[in-house]
Amino acid sequence: MNLKIKYLYALCISFLFTAQSGFSQSAKTKALPKIQVSKNQHYFVTEDQKPFFWLGDTGWLTFGKLDREGVNKYFQDRKSKGFNVVQVMVLHNINAVNVYGDAALINEDVSKPLITSGNNFSNAAEYDYWDHVDYTLDVAQKNGIYVAMVPVWGTNVSKGNKVSKEQAEKYAKFLADRYKNRTNIIWLNGGDTHGNEFTDIWNAIGSTLKTNNPDQLVTFHPFGRTDSSDNYQNSKWLDFNMFQSGHRRYDQDSIKTNFKEDNYKFVLRDFELKPTKPTLDGEPSYEGIPHGLHDTLQPKWTASDVRRYGYWSVFSGAAGYTYGHSAVMQMFRKGDKPAYGNKELWTSAINAPGSGQMIFIKKLMERYNSLDRIPDGSLIANQGEKYDYLAGIRGVNFALIYTYNGRSISVNMGKILGENVHTSWYNPRNGERKQIGFFENKGVKEFQPSGKKEDGNDWVLILESEE
Repeated sequence: MNLKIKYLYALCISFLFTAQSGFSQSAKTKALPKIQVSKNQHYFVTEDQKPFFWLGDTGWLTFGKLDREGVNKYFQDRKSKGFNVVQVMVLHNINAVNVYGDAALINEDVSKPLITSGNNFSNAAEYDYWDHVDYTLDVAQKNGIYVAMVPVWGTNVSKGNKVSKEQAEKYAKFLADRYKNRTNIIWLNGGDTHGNEFTDIWNAIGSTLKTNNPDQLVTFHPFGRTDSSDNYQNSKWLDFNMFQSGHRRYDQDSIKTNFKEDNYKFVLRDFELKPTKPTLDGEPSYEGIPHGLHDTLQPKWTASDVRRYGYWSVFSGAAGYTYGHSAVMQMFRKGDKPAYGNKELWTSAINAPGSGQMIFIKKLMERYNSLDRIPDGSLIANQGEKYDYLAGIRGVNFALIYTYNGRSISVNMGKILGENVHTSWYNPRNGERKQIGFFENKGVKEFQPSGKKEDGNDWVLILESEE
């Protein structure tokens, strides 16, 4: 590959030429509808105003570690499981090199993307890092998936300050110009980093992306137990909020000012902020990763945990939810150095139980997709704390209440329309629905799900106005 690098330098392709050349959407696949914020500012819709429920996966290292065959396998699998967003790092490090040995940058300078002329895959001198990104975006589009891209991961800025504001602006302009015609791109500024640090750089990237491509949504992916709204709520470039509820247990978290495992508290807070913006959990505990991340002797988070985070947040007013798995987020391959004690290949981990169960929360919310739905704790007479917490959301003629551990639910009736309501249980583990019956819509009614009270025996109680 050294010869190729020398050849690339010899080309002396200017940044200006690179930025202005542009790359149109692949003619082979139909462009996806643009994603917008709903009129009430709480949720997402497509450009034709159809509700869009964000079901994301963290495929962070996709661009760097997957070859074309792997890209196809991954996105086809995620499509089959109902995912419609994948979160990816454009640059994990400023020395990023993809599986084909192609460097992303010249001299590790984000303002100088390393570009070749042409994009012929059969010719190594033409096919570069950015061509592979383009290929991946085409595959995602073909599978109906939006790609939420982090321009440069936060550690490249926060550790050693390897990116200046001027470099960041040029790089963001390059990205905006290259992908201006893409409808399946969402931008995640930051990248697991503290929002109150290097704000000049994050504001420069966010503003540049939004100013040049106003139709592409932009948010900020923050450090664990923090939220984009902490620092960028009033920023014009921030279209929606994203928080990282993180990977620690209640007892592993010594910080008193955050919400610990109670990710629904981020949502409830963001839901009331002005200006109103959608919010979602962009990184909860990953399936298969140790509690607290770093001690590999700790128990690992399971499918029931990722379900809990999902239903807690969505039933509190989140516009969607992002799932993650330890092996998949790092695209772990045979021979790779594992992070967080992972030993499972990504090709196996894509079939983890939790990933297959995420489609059921999406199907439920696509059925009850009223854009005027609101979180309402007053639905519940026995709300509870920690794993006993019951999350409830309602529209005009329906209400949904989630119990994580099979705890009985006492409902304050009369919160939705109708003299009588129809009730049923929904199983988050398999999507099956079981009828309960009709009840008068007043007073307090108690509902007991099947099974014993234990973590992971989770159920959704559905109430619907009688037609």
